[in-house]
Amino acid sequence: MSDTIASLRRKIRSAGDLQSVVRTMKAMAASSIGQYEQSVRALGDYYRAVELGLGACFRQSEPSSASLEQESETSAVSAIVFGSDQGLVGQFNDVVADFAIKTLAALPGNPQVWAVGERVYARLADAGLPLEGLFPVPNSVHAITPLVGQIQIESDARRSQGEYARFYVFHNHPQSGAVYEPVGQRLLPLDAQWQQGLAKIPWPTQPLPEVMGAGTGTLRALIREYLFISLFRACAESLASENASRLTAMERADKNIDELLQNLNGKFFGLRQSGIDEELFDVISGFETLSAEKR
Repeated sequence: MSDTIASLRRKIRSAGDLQSVVRTMKAMAASSIGQYEQSVRALGDYYRAVELGLGACFRQSEPSSASLEQESETSAVSAIVFGSDQGLVGQFNDVVADFAIKTLAALPGNPQVWAVGERVYARLADAGLPLEGLFPVPNSVHAITPLVGQIQIESDARRSQGEYARFYVFHNHPQSGAVYEPVGQRLLPLDAQWQQGLAKIPWPTQPLPEVMGAGTGTLRALIREYLFISLFRACAESLASENASRLTAMERADKNIDELLQNLNGKFFGLRQSGIDEELFDVISGFETLSAEKR
């Protein structure tokens, strides 16, 4: 046989060590999914407060004039695509990249794309999209806020220079279990129908609110908070989807290692039993030879 007992022992030990790593990654991915999903749920009350504030502002102004941004069919389109820095996530980056490429190709104007994650950045670059920059993927819930702040600073600087008027975000949205789907959202300019819907939201208390100071300044501040929440949610949902995809990949790897270990253990015990049988046959053969000589 090509395998020896010593080589099989090494293979079994290596497979066991790899399985320990895989199961650790499974536990980490499952824990991360819960944290990111909880962070999205925690945004609910804050987003509700921002919606009420925007609705109060929109009730005092026409939606068409409250968008603060005028959409031009010939202006550039800015987009942020959330992906991953690490592998072992299956088709995670390909799915969101293909969706973003298809959506941007159908829009008028020249796209300017930022990528969050080296893997999706490479996928978008291979497709020939003009990439403006690369942001690292946050490794925890606490790292999402600095990333979103950095994106907003970069976006505000470009928009203030008149480089673009339309701003889109693309990411994978988690579904039940380990399933996810790519989604896209236009953040700017604000949709008029969306503004009208917010203006119709009833105020939760009897006294109606009054916007103090300059209405435009208050509206801009609330829109910045709306953009922050939208980007934070997109990033958290992307991270939850990434870890769900990694969890699925690790479960497949764990199953494959189990099958490999069963195969290796079967070979090991079979080879060991063959060695024992050969030794027993040698002992019996020697005993019979000595007995014959004595007789």
